[in-house]
This record gives sequence, structure tokens and C-alpha cells, in this order.
Amino acid sequence: MGPDVPLLNEYKQEFFWKRFPQTVLGGPQFKLGYCAPPYIYVNQIILFLTPWVFGGVGTLLYQLRLLEDYYAAVLSGGLMVIAASVVQIINLCARRRTVTVERLQSQNILTDEEEFEFASCAGSETIKFIIPGKKFIVNTIFHTVLAGALCGLGTWYLLLNRLSSLYNNTGAAVMIFVFGFNATIPDLQQANQALHIIFLFLPLLWALGILSPVDAVFLWGMEQTLVFGLGGSAMATNIRLVVMFLVSVGVAIGTYFIPSSLGVILFTTGMGFILSLDFSQVELMFQSCCRSPDAQADLRDMPCSLGWRLGWKEFFIYLTILMAALAEAGLLHHFGTISETSATSPQAIVSYILISLLVVSWILREIQGAYVFYGVFRNPFYPQQIRNLKVFKQKQSGLMKAGIVRRLLINLVSPFAMIGFLAMDISLQSLHTATLCVGFTRAFRTVSIIWDRLIQFFSKLKFALTVLISSWTEKKQRRKSTATHITINAVLFPMLLAVIALSAVFSAPLFPLFTLPVFLVGFPRPVRSWPGTVGAAACMCPDSVYYQQMLWSLTEAFRTAFATGSLGVPSPGTHFLCRFQDRVMWVMVLERGFSYCSLNIKGLELQETSCHTAEARKVDELFEMAFEQEEKSTVNHHFSNILTPCAALPVCLYSDARNVLTGIIDSHDNLKQMKDDFVKILFWVLLQYCSKKSKTLEGTVPEDTGGAKPAQDVAEQFVVVNVPTIKSFIRKTPSLNSETFDDWSDDDDLFGPEPTKKKTGIHNPAPKQASATLPGSVEMQSPFCESFSVTSTDKAWQALGFGLPAIDKGRELERLSEAEAVPMVIFSSSHSKQLNVPQEWRSSVLPGPRMQQLTKLFPEGWYKSVLSQLDIANMEERPSDILEGVLNDGALMDLYAHVVMTCYGVTLGAESTVLSPSYVYRVYCGDVPWTVGLDWLTGKPELFQLVLKAFRYTFKLMFDKASLGMLEDFSELANYLEEYERDWYIGRASDARWQQAVLQKKPYLFSLGHDPTMGTYTGRVLTLQEWLVHVGKLNSEGIRGQWANLSWELLYATNDDEERYSIQAHPVLLRNLTVQAADPPLGYPIYSSTPVHVPLF
Repeated sequence: MGPDVPLLNEYKQEFFWKRFPQTVLGGPQFKLGYCAPPYIYVNQIILFLTPWVFGGVGTLLYQLRLLEDYYAAVLSGGLMVIAASVVQIINLCARRRTVTVERLQSQNILTDEEEFEFASCAGSETIKFIIPGKKFIVNTIFHTVLAGALCGLGTWYLLLNRLSSLYNNTGAAVMIFVFGFNATIPDLQQANQALHIIFLFLPLLWALGILSPVDAVFLWGMEQTLVFGLGGSAMATNIRLVVMFLVSVGVAIGTYFIPSSLGVILFTTGMGFILSLDFSQVELMFQSCCRSPDAQADLRDMPCSLGWRLGWKEFFIYLTILMAALAEAGLLHHFGTISETSATSPQAIVSYILISLLVVSWILREIQGAYVFYGVFRNPFYPQQIRNLKVFKQKQSGLMKAGIVRRLLINLVSPFAMIGFLAMDISLQSLHTATLCVGFTRAFRTVSIIWDRLIQFFSKLKFALTVLISSWTEKKQRRKSTATHITINAVLFPMLLAVIALSAVFSAPLFPLFTLPVFLVGFPRPVRSWPGTVGAAACMCPDSVYYQQMLWSLTEAFRTAFATGSLGVPSPGTHFLCRFQDRVMWVMVLERGFSYCSLNIKGLELQETSCHTAEARKVDELFEMAFEQEEKSTVNHHFSNILTPCAALPVCLYSDARNVLTGIIDSHDNLKQMKDDFVKILFWVLLQYCSKKSKTLEGTVPEDTGGAKPAQDVAEQFVVVNVPTIKSFIRKTPSLNSETFDDWSDDDDLFGPEPTKKKTGIHNPAPKQASATLPGSVEMQSPFCESFSVTSTDKAWQALGFGLPAIDKGRELERLSEAEAVPMVIFSSSHSKQLNVPQEWRSSVLPGPRMQQLTKLFPEGWYKSVLSQLDIANMEERPSDILEGVLNDGALMDLYAHVVMTCYGVTLGAESTVLSPSYVYRVYCGDVPWTVGLDWLTGKPELFQLVLKAFRYTFKLMFDKASLGMLEDFSELANYLEEYERDWYIGRASDARWQQAVLQKKPYLFSLGHDPTMGTYTGRVLTLQEWLVHVGKLNSEGIRGQWANLSWELLYATNDDEERYSIQAHPVLLRNLTVQAADPPLGYPIYSSTPVHVPLF
């Protein structure tokens, strides 16, 4: 970013200079972006001067003594109502005349506004352009009446006789009268000279964003009254603000009517404590009881320690504190109140105790952070060189003990001392007074508001000086006009102080215009700065899940930091910035009460732009100097920066490590070993899947069908399984495309002797033609030596009266191939069925000779090693006998060898397959290059996902062996695989399951990536554990000022250019990060939480 970046880009300047005069004048468009006839401008001028003409008529009649002042005002207002009605009727007629035939405008999509085609002076297009109509009749009537009222009151307010007597100058009176109708905002009381002049500039103040909208000033007024008039806190939402304001006003009014001072002290003490609690917990519990999914999810993720959720323990603690407070207030008021104050009175003694508590708690708070005395000097007690978490916790143990003492003083000792001081106040003797209703003494309210305004003044002054000085010291911020700005601010420094003081008095943001050292007072607004619901909008993306995962862990870390005081006082409107690796968390305090506060946590983008990177690098530099450098100065050399490092907090979150895999993924030895490992890992994955699936099915209780057996079970009784093994089957079936079929016969006797014992086996009752057995079908011998084909199952279906499904003649050959490829297997051990492979996986798709070659590669030693570690439980037999039977079951091994080697042949075992980094990456991503049988594999999604999982495990094993060394035996390999299954998610970062694994807090995640620009492959490892997150406190007034400028620039000046000056990197103001952290649509955080309750016990 260079210093010559325009404040407004050229394509926006024309639009701005069209809209700005229109905003100031209140509607007339005297500068259009296209050619318009002269009568357009003449008609606008006539309409614009109409209120002035009607006001002049009333003023003239008053000056001639023909009418009294109020009659003149009524006359002007009545004329304005008639004129406004006529104007609206004309617009309504014009719209009705063109409603049936609508002219299609040839609008240019590159223009900022619609272009009109004017036909005549009184044409419909002309009327609709000059007189914008209202959509609803009620709105039309309201604006008509409002126009009349404003015109009448403006006439009454700007009468020449009054202006002449006010200014003693006829010329000044005429000027104010002429220009006063451009700002017709009346004041029903006698106004002074300054107020009359200010009214002339109200349109300009509105255009500059200084005049507040109605909703903002209304909420700001309630918030200021609640905080400084009624002793409350700023609220996290508008609804809570309105409700708390109304309840607090009701408490103040109720206090007025209580007849006794004891009743006043008990009522105010109890209600003060109750209103200081967080009622959002009650709302959350109620929503959870109503089965709200969001509320139940919040309760499930929320920590279970004391204070996080409202339960019996919390209720008992609150009730105990309330009872103790009421008892103390009542007793001290009854026995300790005296009519006169003195230096030795009980109240004076308590006041000394309060001052001591204030000093002690302030000292204990200051020594908790990295810097003391508002960030100027380094704290010598804070741990140095904090890179190791364990060492950091050991060094911080002493500060933690001091923090516990401070928390006890703040939560228990100080509140009871304050109750004791107020309970003995002599103002309680004056009942039924306004002073008693809003507070026992006005001094508390006065001191609190003065202290708040002083803090704001110095914060705004620091921010203004930072903007002013950095505009010259930062070379990239130095513009051609910088010297002029500095000179003007230096010459008019008293005026600058006046602007800052005015901003502090109204608690309004001080915003630098376009972030230049040109300072204006923004309109007053609540401390949240934004009107929308907190956390309702964010620019969500796949990276948002990392912030969502760390939400409660970061909140718990903030709870500890607030309790000890290392982050200072969490007053509403305070902003914090957290940094860990490439993540930036923005934390704002929304609300504060007794032993709790509410936070809004935002996450900024991880795809760092150049501006984002520049500011993030500066943030890292600040934190490095504060926490990690060995040689540290006693003074903070970056005191002027908007960010002041505070503390390092242990947070459970994912660390992100990326490694370039050059030398690993392109190693021929690694790729060769990878093929061998893939066979072993694929068998392990399939065995684990089949074992778990079998246990799941055994645990499933079938529904009661009234004794009737399913048709499939009935049909299975006719099938006796006694077939050759997989090896003999492969010899009989040389190829899928073989056109030679075995002899077949349809002389099977369907109603032959019923077998006396059903043998354990697997079959595939695929429906075929019932007339005869299929060519190539596998014949099965019954115990009675009678030929029995697979198609006998279909005959059984016919015998039972069930119809067969329709057959697609076009796919008959494919069905024949499937029937040919499905073998029948009989196990020698009855327990082998627990490890059975699904039937649809046992078909053969590779040529017979190729399958014979691949089957020889099946690792029998690994097969027996894995089976020996498998848990096959049975209450009737010994585990050793069961294991021996399964290990000696050759049919089971042949079955797994067939399935595993078929999958291996399809993915890596093809004769034409040459492993390369690109081939490995494609298979890892699920994009397997085409080979014979790939359609068969992808047609079985469950099996394909298991193969993909095994391949990813294989690649991760190759990565680990290259990093940690080779494996010693099968046991070590099994340990690796069990760890992958239990603690790892191995996949792609763009997968939905990756995000689920992050939210489920999987300990480790691994993904393989490719950088096409560099031509390299990268491995990414996420590790979940406690890490030190650096936290700094931001200048709250600096943030409010930049957000106020952002609001004005985008909403008033419509400067939404993505490369505008005010969004460029500024390492001192952190301008780009601040813009990102604003609420959408002006900002673009990728994550924003709803208000989060944080207990401060």
C-alpha cells in the first residue's frame, strides 16, 4: 500500500458528489449522471422552496399585525398540508396512469442509479422522479401531516421579530429566516443564539454522520440512564436493555412510595443484588427444558464447573449472599445510623476500609499483567520467556494466589463493605425524594460519570495523538497532505481538545475522517457500536470451525484471567485481541454484573491478505517483545500502539503444523514399501469393520412378527451350503469376460429331501430366471449328492408364492457376470461368521490368473497376528479354543485374501500402475485413476470408503516411518493402526468429516495437500492440546472511532471499494483487522459467537 491511495476512487467520486448535496439539501438532485431537461431542475427548485414560501406568507401576515404568531403558524402549516396532499395525489395519479403499461428501461448495470427518460414537463416519468411516492396510504397521510406540523412550527420559531430581538441585527435575522427553512427541526421552548445557528447546520451534521438516528440515540439514552442514573450495566442485546431499563425505573419508582427507611434499605439491597445477576442463564435453562436444539447444544458444550450454568449449587450460593446482604443492611441501618457525620462515625470508618480495599485490589490487579500503570512500564513480577506451558504455570503460581485474594476482595469483601457504608448513610432519613430513589446520595452518580468521562477523554486523546503522529512516522501512511494536517492540528490544538472533550461528554466516538488526522464527533450510540443482534451474522467458511471449537476453552481461559485481574477490569465496551499461529480472535465485553460478564468472540480470516499479514506480523512482534525476548526493557516502547499486551493464557486448541513432503512422497523405497503396507492395513481395516458390524447386528433385537419368519429366511432353508473354497472358484472362473461356461442343467429337484441340518455358510440369493440355472452358476452339492444350483433359491421364492422382480434385458450380461463372481463359502469354525464379509464384496472382477498372482501376496503372518489379538467372546467356550478354530479356518483366510487382493488390484495392484507422488495424491483424495474393476469398487460405496481409509492410513504410516523410523514387528504396526483409529482423523481438510472431527475434538488430524504453484506436496498435522495464547487489550475508543468512520464511509459516503485507503494496513492502528472485526455487512469476520456467559467466581 502506498501513500497515494485515493480516499475515494475515481469511479466513486462522481457518485459521491451527486449524493452529498442531495443529502445536505434533503432531496433535490441538482447533479445527475446523465443529461436531463431544464424543467427537471426548475420543478425541483419550486418544490424545494414551497415550505419557505408558505412560511413567508405566515411571517408576512404576522409582521403586518394581521395575525397573531400562532395563527400565522397554523396558516403556514395548513397551506403545507394542502400542498403535500396535492403533491401526493399527483404522484398517485401518475402511478395509476402507468400501472398497466410499464416502459422497459434500458438500464446500464454499471451505473449506480436508475436512469429516467423524460417525455414532458408534467409527464408520468417526470412526476415519479421529482415526487417519490409512498407505498402505503398510512405512510402518505403521516408524512403529509408531519410536513404541515414542521412548516407551522418552523414559521413560529423563525419569526423575524423574535430573531431581531435575539440578535439585535436585522441582517442576521433575515439570513437565519431565509436559511432556517432548510432545517425545520423545532424547539418548543425559547432558544438561545447558539441553538438557532446550530439548527442551520443540522442537514450538514446529518450528512457528516454527527446527527444521530432516532433508534441509536434512543438506545444510547437508555443505556446512559441505566448505567449512571440507575446503577446498572450496558446490556448484551437491545431487548435486555429495554427490559432492564423498565425494571430499574420500576424499582426507583417503588422506592419512592415505601414508608420506612428500613423498608427502603431492604428493598433496594435485595433488588440491586437480584438485578445484578445474569438472567440469560434462566432463559437458556428454559429453552433447554423446551427441547430447543441450540440451547441443548450450548449446555452440552458448556463447562460443568461452578457458575457456568444455573443449578442448585449456584442458586444456594446466590440465596446465601442475598440473605447475608439483607441481614447486614438491616442490622447496620438499625444500630449504626447516626444523625450527624464525623471522622469517627461508623460510616466514616467503613469509608476508610473501602478506600483501603480499592488500593489493595488495584495493586493486586496491576501485578497480574505483563505491563503496569496503563501499559507504560513492564511488570517485573510477570513470568519471563514463557515458551513452555509447564514452566509458565509454575512461575505464575504466585500471581495466581494473589489473584485469588483479589477475587475474594472483589466478590465478597467489597460488596458487603459497600452495603454497610450505604446502610448507614444519613440520606435515608429523607424519604420520598428523587435523590433517594436513584441512589442514596448523588455523589456516587456524579463521581462515577466524571470518572467514566475522564477515562474516555484520555483514551480518545491517546487515539487522536496516535493517528496524528503515525501519519508522519509511518512512511507508508505519509501522504502529501500529512504536513498540512499536522500543522492545522498543532495550531488549532485547543479546538482539537474541545472536540475530544465534547465527544467524551456525550460518550460518542471520535472518528478520524477516512482515518486521517481530521477528527469529528460521531453520533452517540450504545457501546456495542452495531445495531444488529450479536452473533447473528458472520461470513462463515470451512475455517470457521477452528474458532467454534476453541470457543468454550478460550472463554474458560478468559474467566480465569478476569478473576485474577491479568486482563484488567472487564467493563462493557472493552476489546481484546488474541493471537495464536495464524488465528486472530477478537473478544468484546458486552455486559457486566455481579460475578459474571458476557462476551462476544469473533474469529478473523485465516487466508491472510497482504494487509492482514502486515498487521498480524506487527501483532506477533508486540507479543514477542512482551513475552518471549530475553533482553527486555523496563519501558513499553510501543505504548502508542492501539494494542497493549496483557497476558498469555493456556487454551485447549489445535496447533497447525505444515511440512513439505519432498524426499518422502517421491522416494521410490517409500512408495514400494507403501504397496506392501497397504495390503496389511486394508486387511486390518476390513477386519475391524466386519467385527464391529457383526457385534452391532448381534446386539440388535429383531421386531416381533407374530411367529412368522421372513420370506428370505424361509427360502434360505432350501439352500445347503457346501461349496469349494475361493481358490478352487478362481480356478474355475478364469476371466470375467470368458465366453465359455460350465455345463449346466435344470434337473434340480426343488422338492428334494429336506436337509436334516443346516450348515453354516454364505450365499447370495440374487433373483434370476426360474426356468433353469444360469450358465456359469456355482453348483452346490447337498448332503444327498444331488446337484443344487444357486437358482434353487428363486424356485423357493416361487414355491412360497412370491413374485420375482422385473429383469432389465439390457443388463442381463452384467447380472450373469455378478452371479458368476459370487462364491459360496463354508466355514470350519462356527465363530468365523462373526468376521464374515458382506456378500456383495465377494464377487470377482479381475482375471483369474491375475487374482492367483495377487493372492500369493497376501500376508498370512500378519493375518494370524491380527486375528490373535481380536476379541471374539463366547460364554460357552474358552477363548483359546475359539481363537484356534478361527485361525485354522482356511475358508475365512481365503475369503479375506480374495476381497483384500481384489481391492488392492483395483487401486494399486494393476500391472500398468506405477506409483508416483501425483498418483498417490489422487488416490488419497478419492480420485482413483481408472483401472479394470474400478466401477465395481465405486459401485460399493461402503467398501470404497474403507479402501480409501486404508490408503490414507498407509500414507500416514509412510509419513511416520520417514519421520520416526522403521517398524520393528507386527505388534508395533498394530499399535500404530489402533492409534490412528482412536485418536486420529486422516483425510482432507476440505471434507465435511474433517470439520466434524474438529468439533468432536479429535486429538489429531492429518491431511495431504498440494501446492500447484510450487509443485510440492505438504502434510498438515493438527494437534489438540493446551497452548499459550497471547492476549492484548485494545484501545476501546480507538476501535469505536475506526468503526464510526467505517459506518460513515460505507453508509454515508458509499465508499465500498475493497482497496480504499481506510482499509489498508496500518501497523499502529491495526486498521485492517479492525475493519474485519466489524459486524457484517460492513465487516467480514468468519465466526461470531452469540453472547457468552462467563462466571467470575
